[in-house]
Amino acid sequence: MSIWQYANPKKFMDTTGPLLPWIGGASLLCIVTGLVWGFFFTPDDYRQGSTVKIIYLHVPSALMAINAWFMMLVASLIWLIRRHHVSALAAKAAAPVGATMTVIALLTGAIWGQPMWGTWWAWDPRLTSFLVLFLFYLGYMALWAAIENDDTAADLTSILCLVGSVFAVLSRYAVNFWNQGLHQGASLSLDKEENVADVFYHPLLVSIAGFVLLFIFLVFLGTHTEIRARRMRALLARERMV
Repeated sequence: MSIWQYANPKKFMDTTGPLLPWIGGASLLCIVTGLVWGFFFTPDDYRQGSTVKIIYLHVPSALMAINAWFMMLVASLIWLIRRHHVSALAAKAAAPVGATMTVIALLTGAIWGQPMWGTWWAWDPRLTSFLVLFLFYLGYMALWAAIENDDTAADLTSILCLVGSVFAVLSRYAVNFWNQGLHQGASLSLDKEENVADVFYHPLLVSIAGFVLLFIFLVFLGTHTEIRARRMRALLARERMV
């Protein structure tokens, strides 16, 4: 059994279709649990007060905004190298989800930053690179919409995705690259001995798991929709030729 068998649209839909209700239900359960636990059953921070609780929306959405673009990068590379249509359509389906996550991260960051920094926005390295990443999301979706031929659109958007990946990396590691700026370092890190306090850490992990599952659910659902739309266009084109 090879992973490339799922490049077949029918195989992909037959495999992921039955999983959609389970993934959607699990994402809803984790998100509700994480947010309720975090908002109502954790204490206020000794410095930030109750504003710290926005972390349960801000951190998961920011992580998914960045990792959604990396997922699109992998899918785009698969398209460019192996020409599997499912990968290109999965990248297309991931773009609006990633863009939405970026907006949530920017808005919640502004709400969190205002009482902490005294301003809604600063041209901080991470904030600026995140804003540019959002513009790349918009450009990616606009390019798909502007080109009628699906293969040509997949080629050009894949190249754009490669370029935009620079800003995805900057969004993730900008604090490490530059010392200046208001934004703090990562709240969660595998190579860090200390993360946020356990009382905030555990509900945050549950919330992150919910956002990851939600992203998978929406990408699978969006890819199904794109495959069906592609089939419909092919059938209509065939009818016009008869």
